[in-house]
Amino acid sequence: MAQLRFDNRVAVVTGAGRGLGREYALLLAARGAKVVVNDTGGALTGSGADAGPAHDVVSEIRAAGGDAVACTESVITPQGGQAIIQAALDNYGRIDILIHNAGNVRRGSLKEMSYEDFDAVVDVHLRGAFHVVRPAFPLMSDAHYGRIVLTSSIGGLYGNHGVANYAAAKAGLLGLSNVVALEGAVDGVLCNVIVPSAVTRMAEGLDISAYPPMGTELVAPVVGLLAHESCPVTGEILVAIAGRVARAVIAETPGVHRSSWSIEDVAEQIDAVRYLAAPLVFPVVPDGHGEHIRYSFGTAARNEGVRNV
Repeated sequence: MAQLRFDNRVAVVTGAGRGLGREYALLLAARGAKVVVNDTGGALTGSGADAGPAHDVVSEIRAAGGDAVACTESVITPQGGQAIIQAALDNYGRIDILIHNAGNVRRGSLKEMSYEDFDAVVDVHLRGAFHVVRPAFPLMSDAHYGRIVLTSSIGGLYGNHGVANYAAAKAGLLGLSNVVALEGAVDGVLCNVIVPSAVTRMAEGLDISAYPPMGTELVAPVVGLLAHESCPVTGEILVAIAGRVARAVIAETPGVHRSSWSIEDVAEQIDAVRYLAAPLVFPVVPDGHGEHIRYSFGTAARNEGVRNV
């Protein structure tokens, strides 16, 4: 296969000063993209600011012959999100790719987590995503082209101890991505979710001695495809962990239909309700919402018809 390149494409990568975001920015730039490297340079908790990381990545890109500019605005406000997208317009006149990777972590058990810590994490991961998607999406729609990649996590899919804020925000991104994919489909704007795992500063304090190789370079190519003009999917979730790339889906069992239910009926049927031998997956695009309803209504109609014969 010929090398997949990004010549003449303009990309915005949030949280690009370190870790995964840095890897994404370097890869896109090496393949010809013009990159806005966005990072406030704050601590892992989200506090503080340091322009150094974003400018360091820009220097790396330029030293390798690429084209990039730094932006240190924060995604946590609508004004910051607008300024990040505006940086692409001011420097390159357009935006083709948006990768929202910015993140922070504030740990605490559910019994002890403060409202401040909950909001601080949701502000970066979930509201931050909306703050950059909202100004970018109309531009992409008008151009009839766009690639958006949002970042969820294993915690968003399955939860984890001590990160109710992080898990809630990351799960919320799945819903946001679905709507972007649905509303963008008519204009060639694709949106997908990456669920990445890599050893970055977010792994600080963890015992990683038994981990297999989990470098950021094992994740970046997956994001690269999702950001490329040849990307074949939208409204999907791809997982990248330790060299394994997979698709995650929201699935339903076929379920059980009755014309009436009692609590006891549910208790008696719960195993059949949960039986996953033939799971149903309704693709987000073109109309997963409608397919879910049509399937359910169809089941009711068929069963009621049989009952009424």
